[in-house]
Amino acid sequence: MAKTTNINDLKYGHTLVVLLFCVSFCISSIIVVEARQPFACDPKKGITKSLRFCETRLPIHVRARDLIGRLTLAEKIRLLVNNAISVPRLGIEGYEWWSEALHGVSNTGPGVKFGGAFPGSTSFPQVITTAASFNQSLWQQIGRVVSDEARAMYNGGQAGLTYWSPNVNIFRDPRWGRGQETPGEDPVLAAKYAVNYVKGLQGAGSGNRLKVAACCKHYTAYDLDNWIGVDRYHFNARVSKQDLEDTYDVPFKACVVEGDVASVMCSYNQVNGVPTCADPNLLKGTIRGQWHLNGYIVSDCDSVGVLYDSQHYTKTPEEAAAVTIKSGLDLDCGPFLAVHTQGAISKGLLSENDVNNALINTVTVQMRLGMFDGEPSAQPFGNLGPKDVCSPAHQQLALEAAHQGIVLLQNLGKSLPLSTRLHKTVAVIGPNSDVTQTMIGNYAGVPCGYVTPLQGIGRYAKTVHQNGCTSVACGDNQHFGYAEVAARHADATVLVMGLDQSIEAESLDRTGLLLPGHQQELILRVAKASRGPTILVLMSGGPIDISFVKNEPRISAILWAGYPGQAGGAAIADIIFGSKSPGGKLPMTWYPQSYLSKVPMTNMDLRANPARGYPGRTYRFYKGPVIFPFGFGLSYTSFSHKLVEGPTQVSVPLLTSFRSSSTNSTMLSKGIRVTHTECNSLFLGVHIDVENNGPVDGTNTLLVYSSPPKGKWAGEKQLVGFHKVHLVAGSRQRVKIDVHACKHLSVVDEFGIRRIPMGQHTLHIGDDLKHSISFQADLGEIKS
Repeated sequence: MAKTTNINDLKYGHTLVVLLFCVSFCISSIIVVEARQPFACDPKKGITKSLRFCETRLPIHVRARDLIGRLTLAEKIRLLVNNAISVPRLGIEGYEWWSEALHGVSNTGPGVKFGGAFPGSTSFPQVITTAASFNQSLWQQIGRVVSDEARAMYNGGQAGLTYWSPNVNIFRDPRWGRGQETPGEDPVLAAKYAVNYVKGLQGAGSGNRLKVAACCKHYTAYDLDNWIGVDRYHFNARVSKQDLEDTYDVPFKACVVEGDVASVMCSYNQVNGVPTCADPNLLKGTIRGQWHLNGYIVSDCDSVGVLYDSQHYTKTPEEAAAVTIKSGLDLDCGPFLAVHTQGAISKGLLSENDVNNALINTVTVQMRLGMFDGEPSAQPFGNLGPKDVCSPAHQQLALEAAHQGIVLLQNLGKSLPLSTRLHKTVAVIGPNSDVTQTMIGNYAGVPCGYVTPLQGIGRYAKTVHQNGCTSVACGDNQHFGYAEVAARHADATVLVMGLDQSIEAESLDRTGLLLPGHQQELILRVAKASRGPTILVLMSGGPIDISFVKNEPRISAILWAGYPGQAGGAAIADIIFGSKSPGGKLPMTWYPQSYLSKVPMTNMDLRANPARGYPGRTYRFYKGPVIFPFGFGLSYTSFSHKLVEGPTQVSVPLLTSFRSSSTNSTMLSKGIRVTHTECNSLFLGVHIDVENNGPVDGTNTLLVYSSPPKGKWAGEKQLVGFHKVHLVAGSRQRVKIDVHACKHLSVVDEFGIRRIPMGQHTLHIGDDLKHSISFQADLGEIKS
């Protein structure tokens, strides 16, 4: 980290930044870990030979049941919680289930310890920033890197293998403090992010094996932390069946069905009067019954205690223990089940077999991870060590992820990119201009190192620095005069403003969308004083109402950087000076401040209700004024799209049992139930030529939306696919978007039933192309 202080001396290339990052960590790769942590099924221990659960030739389900059968009830109960006890008589070590890897291996949970051979890990951009890349291969690649580093730290005895990430809740309300952790407001985007990140983390091991075990959280309809006296521990989310099926559950279903995630976490809140961790319809019925989870269900930390102590859902703690385990909860993050499960069994509320059913799910995941296969170094990934954490390649990927996630929101007169020839001195101003921890957001670990915006810009030009405000709260304007002087004497000015974890965070929702304190005043005064172009860079997880900037021509360009990770300052500078071209798109709508007065954060409805003056939520259902829309993002070049091939008519095959003339007209008028069709493999291939018509190389993020036939169930349009392609100036590339007919072109009725409307669907391809597809039912031989 100390080496990055000389970053202003560098003039060219981001590879050098990564090499500077690596100096201290490369040294750590030669450190020998002398004391190997003890492990289960150690072949050097005599007891191992008599334990069937240590026999790797046996099927995992046989081994898991053998292990559970050897445990006493007291031992079983102490394995129901995150800090599971050791069982020395069976050679089983204690295990801490709680580790986090939202955008890098994190020490937020107690399962990860930095220090010694592992002083830190690669800290990627916060999820909302990475989501703005709309790049599925990038998300999976980040997952692979994070799991490499997690396995390396596990091999060194400083981490576990169960990571409670990703957060795939929908960013429903712009005030939510944890929106930064999510992939944004769109369910298809969130689902695709979830599937790719989970696959990256868990690997493609043979025979149901896992590299690490991911966990999709927080199920379900959880997106309020602490807003004007309402907190997540007491909130009852009233959600329609339609919104649950159409939006809130979509990424979780994708996690389980497509991503084969090893765990799902239930949330603090109630849904329609029932705590999620005590709802058998959600846990046993949906996650395990309908979606067939191959893994375990864990509570958010202290959720079981919360439903008893705070929500008073049960009269006794024993009833709380019983109802959660019987509903399908397998693991309690917290001590509650360790304390009260025995009492529940003694009172006849729970049986030992119920406990066994929970343990079979957790133990099976541990065995899939190889935790009962003996010597870790002899297993897959056993060769990973300190050299594989904070490696140059991993840090380069963190930089690339930041490049891809930064969004260009405004560029008047093509003021960006700046020129190293014309802009030799740059004033760098603002409370986020030289920050470190702000760039990594929440649920982060200890980064390999930092490059701040000031340091990054110093690679390209001489810098003059003024914070202007001592913090993002910007409580006074005492130092604004110094900032104005700096801007007046520089060839260009970069203002780095926005938010941090003191404004938006877990347990801290926002009350407004404006910039805090006197930030607006600082921006306008500096822009007025600036001798050259003024560039505004915003760091934030949520949207900000900056309508005042859009009416100020002296602010030439605006970049949203989210929370761009350990290399964020280098990425921002590379975009500003044109070493990289921006290609990110906003994964959430930026609303005006006035929107908030019409939408209480406690109202979970997505669809607008004009009769009540309720405007709706997200781009799918809200049609009022915005600062910037979902999917918005500019480039330094221009692109055009041409449809090469796409279906114009689609016949949806019905199951034979539903080819009845008596129900035919009803089905066609309402739309066909997806469950009545044979369209699981019905993909519509749309081939598009993307051309870079501009003067410079650039990255095109192609978004494809669908508009169904007019009806009361669907929004005006819905994202159905996206593709990212980098093109040199003047070049063209053909891309294919696969649209799943049942999944992406269906709508959900008021009863939560997914249907495919018959008639004309319209695909919106980029900003300049539309394509119509007519849907009809393939009735085959109609029964009389």
